Amino acid sequence: MNAAPPAPRTVPVEVLSWVNTLIGGPGTGQVTVDTAAPRGATVRAVLRAMSERYPELGQALWDPTRPRELGDNIEVLVNNAVLGLTHDLDSEVLDGERITLLGQYMGG
Repeated sequence: MNAAPPAPRTVPVEVLSWVNTLIGGPGTGQVTVDTAAPRGATVRAVLRAMSERYPELGQALWDPTRPRELGDNIEVLVNNAVLGLTHDLDSEVLDGERITLLGQYMGG
């Protein structure tokens, strides 16, 4: 007997503050986008899926001179921890985890 394929799942991506204007949001508060991700998908894969769905976000998110690396304008968190603490771009996103995109603020 063949096993049924794994059920599709989604990863919630919370897009905060000015960053949500890049996905059609109001530029304040939070907009959550459920992003399709197969089991085993990495943070990078989820962010690439978001970038394909929202090209303006992709332009702001990734470094144009190093396309596999994030740029400097948007902070990425997984479960409220910035990348580099408990996850990196190539960490698997597990069931129940969420990704947050938060715009960095500059100035004084």
